[in-house]
Amino acid sequence: MAAPLKLISHKLCPYVQRAVIALAEKNVPFERVDIDLANKPDWFLKISPLGKVPVLVVATARGEVALFESNVICEYIEETQAGPKLHPGDPLVRAEHRAWMEFGSALLSDLWGLETTTDPTTFESKRQAVATKFARVERALGEGPFFAGDRFSLVDAVFAPIFRYFDVFDELADLGIFKDTPKVRGWRAELARRPSVQVAVGADYPQLLRAFLKRYDAHLLKVAA
Repeated sequence: MAAPLKLISHKLCPYVQRAVIALAEKNVPFERVDIDLANKPDWFLKISPLGKVPVLVVATARGEVALFESNVICEYIEETQAGPKLHPGDPLVRAEHRAWMEFGSALLSDLWGLETTTDPTTFESKRQAVATKFARVERALGEGPFFAGDRFSLVDAVFAPIFRYFDVFDELADLGIFKDTPKVRGWRAELARRPSVQVAVGADYPQLLRAFLKRYDAHLLKVAA
């Protein structure tokens, strides 16, 4: 019997990873379908208004329903699936968590510039922007090990894919992003050990990310050289 949930994915997409982590945390079976975003199939464009991944296809009595946007998908998973709660029960704290999820998306926008730019000035500007944002995260963190203490949440699911980039970046160059953020470093290490985070990508992720950087002739590779 096919899984009732189908996740349309791309192997490098950090937004897809959020959804995979949420599903794994709740032990929900699903089918993952990877597509090539450089050559999007027609069937995908018909169900994804923005032409982006992830898309979660939900089987219902009235047919398949396609949900798009990663935070929307994560919220749906939280609201409909059994298993540990990934949002706080208190409405105000829950709203704070949703705000930090948006902050994670803003961080990803800076990271996109950091990894794709060929210009050294833009690279340094994005490096500083990323470092500044992580300094802000440092001030928000408590004792850990997760964002909200000892309970894994959707904020953790959002930030784990961000940290994963640096597993490759750190092998290329010392960007100094986490030099003055000991709490962030501890959080990063804890998330890297989380089984749901580990299964969110394939074993070929580092090679694929390096190939992506080469395709863009990223300045990051010149820093490494």
